[in-house]
This record gives sequence, C-alpha cells and structure tokens, in this order.
Amino acid sequence: MGFEHYDVFVLGSGTAGQQVAKRCAREGMKVAIADNREYGGTCPNRGCDPKKVLLNASELIARTAEMAAVGVTEVAPINWQALQKFKEKFVSAVPIRTEENLEKMGVKMYHQSPQFLEDGLLIVEGKKVTYDKVVIATGLMPRPLHFEGSELLKTSDDFLELPELPDSMIFIGGGYIAMEFAHIAVRCGVDVTIIERGERVLKMFDESLTSHLEKVSEDIGIKFIFNATATSAEELRKNIRVGYEKNGETEYVKAEMVLNTSGRVASVEMLDLDKANIEASPKGIKVNDFLQSVSNPNVYACGDVADSGALPLTPLSGLEGSHVAKQLVSGEHKKYTFPAIPTSVYTQPQLAIVGMSEADAKKQGVDYKILAETVPDWFSVKRLNSKDYCYKTLKGPNDEILGAQILAPEASEMINLFAMAIQQKLTCTEFRETIFTYPTFASDAQSMV
Repeated sequence: MGFEHYDVFVLGSGTAGQQVAKRCAREGMKVAIADNREYGGTCPNRGCDPKKVLLNASELIARTAEMAAVGVTEVAPINWQALQKFKEKFVSAVPIRTEENLEKMGVKMYHQSPQFLEDGLLIVEGKKVTYDKVVIATGLMPRPLHFEGSELLKTSDDFLELPELPDSMIFIGGGYIAMEFAHIAVRCGVDVTIIERGERVLKMFDESLTSHLEKVSEDIGIKFIFNATATSAEELRKNIRVGYEKNGETEYVKAEMVLNTSGRVASVEMLDLDKANIEASPKGIKVNDFLQSVSNPNVYACGDVADSGALPLTPLSGLEGSHVAKQLVSGEHKKYTFPAIPTSVYTQPQLAIVGMSEADAKKQGVDYKILAETVPDWFSVKRLNSKDYCYKTLKGPNDEILGAQILAPEASEMINLFAMAIQQKLTCTEFRETIFTYPTFASDAQSMV
C-alpha cells in the first residue's frame, strides 16, 4: 500500500506557511499543511494582535495620567474581564477562518506536529506521507529555562489568557515581551519586577534611548534587577519565590505570578531534523540566500524559524513565504533581498528602530553622522503633557538616511516613514522636502534628519 504523496508539505500554519500553501495550491500543486496548535500561527492567536488589544488599555491609562495635571480629571479605570472578552472577539475566529480558507483551496490539513523519518518521508497523525519539497515555517517558542522550580513559570501565552490580573508579577528577562507586558500590568495596578541578566533592557536599541525608557518604567512603578540570573523558583502559600544570583550572592524576590520572558527559540524540537539531514542552529533552520536548507535542497524554511539573519517579524514572514512559494512554483532560485525592516516595542512611550544602529555602522566601517536629541518641548508631546521624546538618526556621507531610533508616544508609526525612506533610497534633503500634515508626529520626523 503506497503512502500519500504531496508536491509540497508545509510545517506551520502561520503567515509564512499560509503564503506557501496557498500560492502552491493555486498553481495546481498537491499541498498539505500541518500544525500542532490552532491554525493561524502565533501573531493573530497568541502574539501581536491580541497583545495590541490589551496594550490599548495601558496606552489610555498612560495618556490620561499625563493629562491629569492639565484638565483630565480622572484616569480611566480598566475592567480586565471585559477587556479580555473584547480581545477574544479578534482571536476566536482566526483558526476556523484559516482552516476554511485552506480547505477551499484544496490544501490537506493535519493537526499534529510531523516527524521526519528520512529525507522525503515523514509521519503525521500516525500516517506516513511522502513529499517532493518540504517547507518549515513552525515559528518560535518560549526559551525553556532549566532550574529547580522552572515548571512554575508562566509564558506570554498564559498572560494573554489571564482571567484576572494577580497582585504582583516577576518577569525573567528584559526583552520586548517583558517590557510590553510589564507596562500593561503595572498600569493596571500590578506590582512588577523585571530580572535581567544584562546591564539594561532591549539590547538592540541604543542605550541613550533604553535608559530613558527604563526611567519612565521606574517612574510608573516597575522595579529592575540587572546583572542577575534567575536560579530557582519555589512555591509558597500565596506567592512564588525566585532566587537569583547577583554579584556572586544569591538573593530572593517573590510575587504571585512569575513569567518566563527570557526570549524565544526555534520551534523544531519535535521534528527529528537529523533524520532528514536538516541542519539547524539555536536560531533555527540554517538557510542559504534562497531560504533553502544549506544541507538538504528539498527543504526550505521561512518566517521566524529560518536562521536568515533577519528579525522575527510577521510582515517579513509573509514576504519570505511568498518568495519561497515563487521558487517552488517556478523551479527557479532567486536570492532573497531583505527590505528595510522596522520594529517597535509597544511600551508607552514606544521605542522603534529601522536600518543601521551606530554599532552596526562602526562594525561595517560606514561613514556616518549622528543626529540625536531629547525634545520634550516639541509641540507633539507638549500638547500631551509628556516629556518622553527623543531620537537618534544616522546620516551617510551622500546625504542618505542610514538608520533611525525613536522613543515617542507614536514611535511605531513614525518609524514606518523612515523605513519607506530607506527602502526607496530617499536622501535626507528629499525626505525634508516632502509635505506632511502639521502638527503631527510625521512632520516631526523631518526635523530628525
């Protein structure tokens, strides 16, 4: 009895995986897709989208709190249960809608993580299937922590599903997820502590901006423990006590809930990659310029799970998936050229970056000029009664925009202008000559170059 055979088998139903499956199916290829969680991937189910719904509440609190001294007489109260119900309206339909769309296109769906048996052969839902090409788009998962009591820790998935907020929280790790969720929690009245191994949070950003964000965070009640490594967790009657090592000494801090926000790693642990000769690193599947496995030409990887050197971002996952699909359909390889990639930390104020940092420019030997300033008197923030506004931009020797970092209430929108300018190779002069509506944060951007 022969095994079911597919032209393309896709692992992962997120943005990247869907792009591949749909394009290949439209072209008449026999396609299957598998996922061991709800269909749709991390971003709409348990990541960017539901997170942003909850962030709206903390942003409202931040804005009204800053305006309290100049006429807004009451800070908005938050009903967490009602907010969660509102968030669920965005999330609940995603898996069903995703499966319906794939089914209409004739894509066979499996609801389990496959395992490779050998090159060209895998097993899923107890069935052996063969394939010509396989695309791995399984995304990332929380980085496991291995110390006594680590099983007591929650993850970002748990935070997004909390029926009610605890009185206190500890976040282990000071990256994007920790900072965003800490800002939500503390503004909703939770006592928050962040334990970070390094000297500061958000290491990919310039220290001049992260130090400002740390100060804002401390002012709203977040406590930081830097240069500290969590070593244990112990369940007490009400709280969990976390042990951490700092300066050679073991110290303790406790909270009602502890979250592992130490980063994310490639979700490949169940795939048995070695059996199909697929090389991986701690960052994911090793790929070449075509997003093709360096060790097996029948394998491609796209999205967050690909060790491509790019940031793990949903818009980029979609572009990578589209690129892989084009190659599978045409049979022709083409180098993938990464666009300018903006990213933002949705704290309040927000922190955003695109292009080169100063460290990048030094490492690459690029000539540059820095423009950096803290601008609490600019109208955009002054009208909000906020003082948290600073930026750092890099200009090249030919008037080109090399990179930008912004800390501002609307930094996540402002950075898109710089991304477009860098992608379209606008000079600083051309950027300044563009007309933007005034007074807006967009018009501020012209003064940053």
